[in-house]
Amino acid sequence: MAKKLREGFSTGSCMTGGAAASAVWQTTGHCPSVIRVDTPIGKTLYLDVIPGEYGTCAVVKDGGDDPDVTHGSQIVTKVEIYDYDGEISFAGGPGVGTVTQEGLKIPPGQPAINPVPRQMCQKALRQVIGDRAALVTVSVPGGEELARKTFNPRLGIVDGISILGTTGIVRPMSEEAMKDSLLAELDMYARQGHKEILFVLGGTGENALKEKFGDFRCILQVSNYIGFMIEEAVERGFNQILIGGFVGKLVKVASGTMNTHSHVADGRIETICTHLALHEAPVEIIRKVYGCLTTRKAMEIVHAEGYDAIWQDMAQKASEYCCKTAHKMAEVGVIFLDSDNRILAESRNARQVLDRVRLPRQDQERQS
Repeated sequence: MAKKLREGFSTGSCMTGGAAASAVWQTTGHCPSVIRVDTPIGKTLYLDVIPGEYGTCAVVKDGGDDPDVTHGSQIVTKVEIYDYDGEISFAGGPGVGTVTQEGLKIPPGQPAINPVPRQMCQKALRQVIGDRAALVTVSVPGGEELARKTFNPRLGIVDGISILGTTGIVRPMSEEAMKDSLLAELDMYARQGHKEILFVLGGTGENALKEKFGDFRCILQVSNYIGFMIEEAVERGFNQILIGGFVGKLVKVASGTMNTHSHVADGRIETICTHLALHEAPVEIIRKVYGCLTTRKAMEIVHAEGYDAIWQDMAQKASEYCCKTAHKMAEVGVIFLDSDNRILAESRNARQVLDRVRLPRQDQERQS
């Protein structure tokens, strides 16, 4: 039987627990060793509290069985309780990021503490301090270094991590967590008014295309989730999408596979063989390619035998499948990169979409 993966709790739950413990400590004179946190989905957590200097409480983040960069980090919270009624506000201490760009759920200049964690914390504090005003300051030792391993730099969140969590619980589903992160970045670009976007599979493809074509209006590394992100982009009003990446991944899209992860589907070699057959390659060449274990090896044979034209056909086919996934509400161009990050092939509409997606020359000159 498969092992049931263990759930954890979010940084938002940690902040809420630390804030509630801080308030209890200051109002009763006793720091609780365990604090109760009620999550938005009805689950109740009992979190261990680590006391610091008076009124400062830490909770160690537990990501469960989900691969989480903040797992094991201390989320440190201090509440200043005022002697008058008023709002509960939030500040970011060391290791908590600051929002610098429009389009996120938190406005620029504010600490990167998302709305649901704020609401959780406010609700918990009201049960302890009533209507009194308070300031919640949350810190994460080492948070600035941790943030470099997250999407925060791409979202314009500087100097630390975000305090996150819409449910208070971390479920061990790294794929869903990845999709949530991608959608947060896509939402930011949509709120900024963008209608054109470059999708790349990873950092290598992004760097290669920027080196070749300059800067783009907005770039999103979509990993394996090409079909999912096309559908989500169209839903948010994007109408020009350029997709660029290594042919070893994108050749799957030429067969209509919109999630390129190896656990979902492969078919790379079969797709190459199909296009060789369409180009009337001899059976012995097709058999030789069919026996390849990697795309790179297949590419060597295709090149040696003089059938490089198949890549152009596959790029075009990938574009057609992508446009179909977009329900023809967006123009989707495709660029294949080879193993040396050079352009191997393009769909027929790629240059037209490229002109819409990259920054105009004058804007690039202003940025340089």
